[in-house]
Amino acid sequence: MGDYLVDQQDCAPGRGMNGSVQYSTPVAGHLRTSAVASALAHEQSAIRDTSQRVRMSMAVNEDIYQGASEAEGPLEAMPFPRLSNDTPSTPKPTGSRIHSDEEDEEPATARSFPRSTSPGSTAQRNKGAFYEKVGEEGVCQMHRFSLYETASRFYLVGMDVAERKFRILKIDRTADSGDLSIAEDDIVYTRKEMNQLLNAVDDGNKASGGMKLKCSMWGLLGFIRFTEAYYMLLVTKRSQVAMIGGHYIYQIDATELVSLTMASPRFKIDRDAEEARFIGILNNLDLTRSFYFSYSYDITHTLQHNLLRERKNLQSGEANTPSKHQNSMFVWNHHLLEPAASALRNIYDWCLPIVHGFVDQATLRVFGRTVHITLIARRSRYFAGARFLKRGANDLGYVANDVETEQIVSEMLTTSFHSPGPELYANPRYTSYVQHRGSIPLHWTQDNSGVSPKPAIDAAALHFDNLFERYGAPIYVLNLVKSRERTPRESKLLVEYGNAITYLNQFLPADKRIQYKAFDMSKASKRQVRDQDVISTLEMIAEEVMTQTGFFHNGSYEAGNIHTQKGIARTNCIDCLDRTNAAQFVIGKRALGHQLHALGIIDGPSINYDTDAVNLFTHMFHDHGDTIAIQYGGSHLVNTMETYRKINQWTSHSRDMVESFKRYYNNSFLDKQRQEAYNLFLGNYTFIQGQPMLWDLSTDYYLHHADPRTWSAQNRKSYIKWFTPENLNRPELQVATQLHGANAQKPLSFFDDYWLEYYKPQSMTSFKKMLPIKMNSTYRYVPFMSAKEGKYDLSPFRVRDGNEHASPDKRQQKKEVTIIDPEKDIVEETAESPRNILQSKRSSLQAMLQSQADGQSASQQSILKHTPLETEDVPPILAKRPKENKSPKEKSAVAQWTLDQFVTNSLNPSVSAKEAHEYQRYIDHPLTLPLVVSNDLPPNPSLEFLKYVNSTSIDAITNTIISEDDLAAFGEFLGTPEDPLTVTEADIMKKRYKAYRQWMKGKSLFKQRVDP
Repeated sequence: MGDYLVDQQDCAPGRGMNGSVQYSTPVAGHLRTSAVASALAHEQSAIRDTSQRVRMSMAVNEDIYQGASEAEGPLEAMPFPRLSNDTPSTPKPTGSRIHSDEEDEEPATARSFPRSTSPGSTAQRNKGAFYEKVGEEGVCQMHRFSLYETASRFYLVGMDVAERKFRILKIDRTADSGDLSIAEDDIVYTRKEMNQLLNAVDDGNKASGGMKLKCSMWGLLGFIRFTEAYYMLLVTKRSQVAMIGGHYIYQIDATELVSLTMASPRFKIDRDAEEARFIGILNNLDLTRSFYFSYSYDITHTLQHNLLRERKNLQSGEANTPSKHQNSMFVWNHHLLEPAASALRNIYDWCLPIVHGFVDQATLRVFGRTVHITLIARRSRYFAGARFLKRGANDLGYVANDVETEQIVSEMLTTSFHSPGPELYANPRYTSYVQHRGSIPLHWTQDNSGVSPKPAIDAAALHFDNLFERYGAPIYVLNLVKSRERTPRESKLLVEYGNAITYLNQFLPADKRIQYKAFDMSKASKRQVRDQDVISTLEMIAEEVMTQTGFFHNGSYEAGNIHTQKGIARTNCIDCLDRTNAAQFVIGKRALGHQLHALGIIDGPSINYDTDAVNLFTHMFHDHGDTIAIQYGGSHLVNTMETYRKINQWTSHSRDMVESFKRYYNNSFLDKQRQEAYNLFLGNYTFIQGQPMLWDLSTDYYLHHADPRTWSAQNRKSYIKWFTPENLNRPELQVATQLHGANAQKPLSFFDDYWLEYYKPQSMTSFKKMLPIKMNSTYRYVPFMSAKEGKYDLSPFRVRDGNEHASPDKRQQKKEVTIIDPEKDIVEETAESPRNILQSKRSSLQAMLQSQADGQSASQQSILKHTPLETEDVPPILAKRPKENKSPKEKSAVAQWTLDQFVTNSLNPSVSAKEAHEYQRYIDHPLTLPLVVSNDLPPNPSLEFLKYVNSTSIDAITNTIISEDDLAAFGEFLGTPEDPLTVTEADIMKKRYKAYRQWMKGKSLFKQRVDP
């Protein structure tokens, strides 16, 4: 069926399906067949009229030839290990959501292409039909794949989301070791034509075992080679984690590594041990944790970049270009895409770019209005690695732990990025804010002995020039390292980092200079620092950041409601984990308020803590920080927002200790294995014959730094003109949002085919299985019983006091003991119902607070009756009055006033004059004076001291009677024997020796009683 390229060594005839002989002629190193199989003989006249109608015969003829020459019977495919050691049966949870096959809108495992037993007459095309080619209108991204294998070929069949259009890719399994042979078919087939093609290939390979289904998958990640042949990395399971503009974002849940070699004994048993060790190293990188992809949305760029780029394409008339503009900085399988990039027309038609980081989405429900909050973190593949092995920056300016975090807040009145009109990519209900974290851009390392900084202006200059290129100006740097330490470690970096920024700023324009803010967050969070609040300081910094950078708000240029983010906030501490995540949360919280205010959800740009909206955002950012910490440090966050807000300090203390130990263990024993897996997967290390093996390297320094021989001969960049002036320009607003010229006649699906992916008109779906319906939302904080009874304020911006989540009917009553007056009337006691007694118990606290507010020391009701003499001094308003039946409203008002008065008295304590006088007497007491050693009075003695001195006269001392027993006891006390350490029989009866004997028997000196 057309021009299907094959690789053969000669021009020998091939045998058709019905025995007919078909000849091939060589054309430019390949063979191009001139006839079709006999099963399609009735279509030969139509093929002659239309040169691009039938493209099956070359593949058929090729596999027929291979089947005739290699009649060895069917060969079993060799099993190869999967990337993940523990492949989950169900998708793993992301954030607080748990995905399963029963809950998802579609199953996690892809279905294979449905084939019939034979092509049949129904597979014939009508005369005059034509084939679609890649790049023509209506050809969209492939969403599902099926891999078929013969004895010598792999056939990868891809289909679109509607399963109406199909393409095929041929991979040669007989290529030499180290070579990758791929042939791409540009024709887009229908279901019937693809079924016809696959059945013909199967019939042509009956002699060698036919064609078998290898597996079905959701995507191809690329090709990788270690020492021998290539491997193909497949995505076999996925789960939905987010939806942006009708485009889904998926998480990888299972992968499979397939060898492209033939299953011969040479590869089955005698596989090199080094090859197996490389596969084992790659298994240490678990691709089922925090790796994401999307078929139709570019997750390697921010929302602002994507929408402005599409507007620019509309303005220049380059809409729907086949090649995608992925940001290679965040494409983690970039190394796996390089082998096939030269053989394929567009590598992203067949292979999926994946990002490493974090993706989560939640719903904020505001009285019928639905707002989606999406959090996307992208980790850079440059200078990537484990915590203690990758610090600072390399010589190209890339820093360790470089993570770009974007929060997208959108109101889902409409799903797509477009506005009515139509105005493409002008939906004003989408906003986003981006911030950045990364290690300090200096050359420094850290081990158990401390920090060793090696200041380098060139590394900082390259890094900030790259930030200017990515985000524009200004750049706000928030440095959270310690300023004072007993043993200087972090403080060394604080000084050198500040000096580097000061040097770079002197050459920048005044309005483009780097804004630098140093804040010792660790010191401010300690208890001894009373004059500085961590959260309040971060809130002020966050507002300053938002004032300078702004945020992106999509819309129409004519309406004037479009704004772009200019610049970036760069936050760092020593590890860019705990303190950095808390600071980024505060900045993100302030940005969330501005975004909701811009969407018209709230009337001000700020949100209070302890509201459902902020609690939801806190949980998302906590999961975000945990994921980033596991990827870089090997454990969860040690200090969370609860730590810095002084919430649940005792309960979180044990957790912090466990996480600290886990982080220490991973850094000490597992970081080297993870680093080797990173270097192998990212292509930092490639096997070269004669070079050291990956596990033999003493350091990977030269894998992440440029070869000095490549740049030593080049002119180094100026230390004065270190920046690129074009990078300082702010993003330009693209005006074009409407279709003009030839594009005006094309449907919306030509520019953004979100409808089929989001609504899936060909599939059977239900609301409860759709991601926007089942995702986490603020409803998780609403108590069901209270909301059902109408006792709960459903506003997500209401500050919660912590007691609103419990239903009043289910509160456990506190057990109390009630003291009843013995002289109380028995009839009155029996007349009280249990309900009244219960109400009196509930109001006991209110009665106590009322009595304290009225100046009473005890309750009005006592077990002793007041005498008339006692009640005379009581004011009339406090005297015992007959009971009054107050309404519930009056009782509530009294209780509220009593509680307010109690709180006011507690917060504003007062001291009476009597108490002040008593305290003054206490501090002026003579015992506080120095020891008196003479009979002379000190100068200016106080009256209290004179009274104390004159209280004892000489006569009183003279008349003191001292008995003989007292004198004998005193003499015995003063008497000291010649040998005081010798214990005589007379000493045994003394009290101190009795106590000593008891103590020797194990009895405590404080608990024993010794008789005289």
